[in-house]
Amino acid sequence: MAGEDLAAPLSDAALDQLFRQARSFNGWLDKDVSEDQVHAIWALMKFGPTSANQLPGRFVWCKSAEAKARLAKHASEKNQPKITTAPVCVIVGMDSEFHEQLPWLFPHTDARSWFAGSEELRRKNAFRNSSLQGAYLIMAARALGLDCGPMSGFNNDAVDAEFFADQPNVKSNFICSIGYGDRASIFGRSPRPEFDVFNRLL
Repeated sequence: MAGEDLAAPLSDAALDQLFRQARSFNGWLDKDVSEDQVHAIWALMKFGPTSANQLPGRFVWCKSAEAKARLAKHASEKNQPKITTAPVCVIVGMDSEFHEQLPWLFPHTDARSWFAGSEELRRKNAFRNSSLQGAYLIMAARALGLDCGPMSGFNNDAVDAEFFADQPNVKSNFICSIGYGDRASIFGRSPRPEFDVFNRLL
């Protein structure tokens, strides 16, 4: 049955690709990421859950050399080549006016009214849920055979002025390069502790 198939654990190979062998890359092979692949990432990541289907993430996919240069000039010197040499670098933004979309995104109830009176509540929700969407972006890209290099290390205000000047309600959260990672650009994996170090099962 289809439901039973969906409930089956993924193969070890799939888990390795998504988690155990996946890395954050600093350098990239000279291999393009197509517009079709960009759309395929969104087609997967949009299904990741957000509170009340808020979907506050706003994404700018910098694929052209000009767009990547515009973004890189606002990044730290160390991060600039991670942006310009990647096939695509995505700005993960967050819309504090996401609630205006809730009448059609979450039509089951008047969810817009939950947020209309509190900018602080909207900011908290936009940050939390756009961060989730950024994580879904990474996992979707990995699922499609691509590698990722998420990063901060840039001037958020400058990036917002550069890319969201016409949308003052949208602010940048983090950025993520996507492509085919050059394994020579990474170092040994940092520690990943066992369960008992950071977890409690009650």
